[in-house]
Amino acid sequence: MNKKKKSLLAVAFIAGVFLIGLYGVDSSDGYLAVSELLSDPQGYTGQIINAMGIVEDGSLEKSPGITSFELKDENDENLKIHVNYVGDLPPNLAEGKQVTITGTMISESTFEANKIVTGCPSKYTE
Repeated sequence: MNKKKKSLLAVAFIAGVFLIGLYGVDSSDGYLAVSELLSDPQGYTGQIINAMGIVEDGSLEKSPGITSFELKDENDENLKIHVNYVGDLPPNLAEGKQVTITGTMISESTFEANKIVTGCPSKYTE
């Protein structure tokens, strides 16, 4: 094999490894706060989006097949959206905790999540 073919093969191999490495990486613009979702709910309805907020105290309801809660904005407790989730729950999902959710805004005030991520509990205490 001549030098030109070897170089071309090496570039193709590197490009292939790069593409395989990017497979499954979330390329979204980031997470929206509840206040951003509620600033233009019509614009987000029907779209798959990532959002973050805090699970409101007293709103977490776990029943067979579905979990629901109110997700409130970190800066304005009066801004909330209702979240319905079907799937395996993270073990540390609790009221008052910050969560990130991925799913579809199905109405102006309801979000249907297909993924919930919570922060890891700290191993350190003061």
